[in-house]
This record gives sequence, structure tokens and C-alpha cells, in this order.
Amino acid sequence: MTGLRLTGVLTRLREFRLDDVDDAFAVLGDDRVTRTLSFDSRTPGQVRDMLAGAIERAAARPRTEYYLAVTPLAGDRLVGFARLGLTGVRAAKLGTAIAADHWRLGYARDAVTTLLGFGFGRLDLHRVSAAIGPGNEASLAVFTRIGFRYEGRLRDHVFTNGAWRDSLLYSLLAHEWSPARAPGDLVHKSNLIG
Repeated sequence: MTGLRLTGVLTRLREFRLDDVDDAFAVLGDDRVTRTLSFDSRTPGQVRDMLAGAIERAAARPRTEYYLAVTPLAGDRLVGFARLGLTGVRAAKLGTAIAADHWRLGYARDAVTTLLGFGFGRLDLHRVSAAIGPGNEASLAVFTRIGFRYEGRLRDHVFTNGAWRDSLLYSLLAHEWSPARAPGDLVHKSNLIG
């Protein structure tokens, strides 16, 4: 399944392109964003390599990762990322990052609910988990509002920004998923093209 495009209420999730490098660097090269992620800020060369790897993995069969660009619904410029990495039996790990200049616009929540609709629908997942940095209050609010439940603390889970950092583990099961928890309490419609 290549050429994947998922449409949410506020955002569209699409496959990465190599011409996304500058916009992707605005996200991954910004310490305000990466201080809560599981890796340090990236250089333009590292971002280019990351995009090339994501593009290559998108063509793998079977596909084990859906690492997608987040764009506003009204445009096609990348403002963030959403990733669903398949693990185990009908399980996946979910993560997202939005450019600091686009925070508090509902893009993260919309991207997460769009990807969950795809994961619990088309992919028939049973469980989706997210490991969130303890200081990332915005992500904690997004995931808990959608219905994710706290499972525990992963001690010294990632080494980032020169130190070990814990992660808080949250999960959502298919029977707990409610598409009505989309932004603005609108029923979420994910459209698949490709």
C-alpha cells in the first residue's frame, strides 16, 4: 500500500517526499520540539536520510511502519509527523511531532485520531501504545483526551539530550476507541486513497 493519504478534520496524512526536507528540518531541527521526543535535534543531512529511509520502508512488503507527513487540510506543506509502527500481533506504537509554530491548533490530536481510525479500521489492530516523555504535558493531554490509559513508567527508556529519560506508557484497545473523540467533537472520517 503506497501512496497512502488519510484525511482528518484538520489535517491530511500523506507519504513523505524528498522535497519535504526543509519543512521536516523545521520540526526535527528545533530543540523546542525534540526536547520531548526520543532523539536529539537532527541536522539537515540527518533529516534527508530519515526521509529517504521512511520512503524506502513505505515500499516494504509487508509494510510494518506507517510514518507519514502531517499537513494542514488546506495545504500540502509538512507541519509534522505521525507514525504507527506495527509490533507483535495486531499491535502498534504511535507517535507524533508537530512544528512549534503550529502548536495548539489541534493538528496533533487530529493526526492521532486519523491514524487511529486507520489502525483500528483498515489494519484491524487490537492495541495501540504510546510512550510519552513525563514533561510533555501537551501530548499527555492529547492522548488521555482521546482515551488512552496510563499503564506505567518505563525507567531510563531513552537516551536523549545527553541524559537518560523515562517514558510514560499509555495504551488504547480497539474496543475502547471512539471516533467521536475527534477535534471539535466531530465524528472523525478517515479517507484512504491509494
